[in-house]
Amino acid sequence: MRRLTVAEALREAIREEMRRDSTVFCIGEDIGIKGGWGGAFTVSLGLSEEFGHLRILDTPISELGIAGVAVGAALMGMRPIADVEYGDFIFLAMDQLINNAAKLRYMSAGKLKVPMVMRIPVGASGRGAQHAQSVESYFIHVPGLKVVCPSNAYDAKGLLKTAIRDDNPVMFFEHKLLYGAKGRRENVDARAEVPQEEYLIPFGVADIKRRGSHVTIIATLRMVYTVVSAAEKLKDEGISVEIIDPRTLIPLDKDTILKSVRKTNHAVIVHEDNLTGGWGAEMAAFISSEAFDYLDAPLKRVCAPDTPVPFAPVMENYWVPGEADVIRAVREVMGG
Repeated sequence: MRRLTVAEALREAIREEMRRDSTVFCIGEDIGIKGGWGGAFTVSLGLSEEFGHLRILDTPISELGIAGVAVGAALMGMRPIADVEYGDFIFLAMDQLINNAAKLRYMSAGKLKVPMVMRIPVGASGRGAQHAQSVESYFIHVPGLKVVCPSNAYDAKGLLKTAIRDDNPVMFFEHKLLYGAKGRRENVDARAEVPQEEYLIPFGVADIKRRGSHVTIIATLRMVYTVVSAAEKLKDEGISVEIIDPRTLIPLDKDTILKSVRKTNHAVIVHEDNLTGGWGAEMAAFISSEAFDYLDAPLKRVCAPDTPVPFAPVMENYWVPGEADVIRAVREVMGG
């Protein structure tokens, strides 16, 4: 076993899949420039030296173009991995993704396949309102897209390899503060032991990060670490927290979530996105519909306020849900 960063794990997954399948290629801004960083977060560092610039394709600054080339290439039998430097820029490619990538397999009765991956960095990291959004919720609304949110290096590698082999378009979200890239402002250690042997993680299988009996907390990406930290403090108060990382929002492991809520009788949902219309709202509706009779108190959502992400560090830290917010929500659902 080796401990890899998320960036290293993603790079290794791409390298292995490109070696295995000649139809796999990468496309994006600054991903293969000589002397460059390997994209905005070092994930593609060194890949152009091994595979050349016909398979590590640098593009102009055009997210619409990147997505359009990826969709077209996927329709023609290739397996593109498209890199968007910041998730905020994905809105420029919405028509290609929602009206083409997501729908063409359905519209062709399965005759057309769109096996592509969009890698999308998300989350607040000191870069201001236009480089900080969590945009996962926009895509769980779109039938035909799969939505993946790894929180550590082990999951990142296994889920990306599964995504590359999937015959459907996959939106692959990566939090900017989890990469582990040198010189970046990262306060979370998302490294994990990653085996040398090949492995894949199937979609729709949640990971129970911590077993507990009093309250279920569901969280993704960076918020997993916030919740783990909060759970340690709640343990000192005699509150046993069960933490579930869905890993994929589409497909969603409903069985694991329901089994946990029916055991603990309390639920808290935590995500960095703002409150209104976040994926936590859909999760809350699902739990209320399927496990209402098991809840001993109304469930709680811990989310960011309904404002743009502030730029000033002190305000951004206030805006992003923190450990104290999680602890307060748990106390409230437990009647404290």
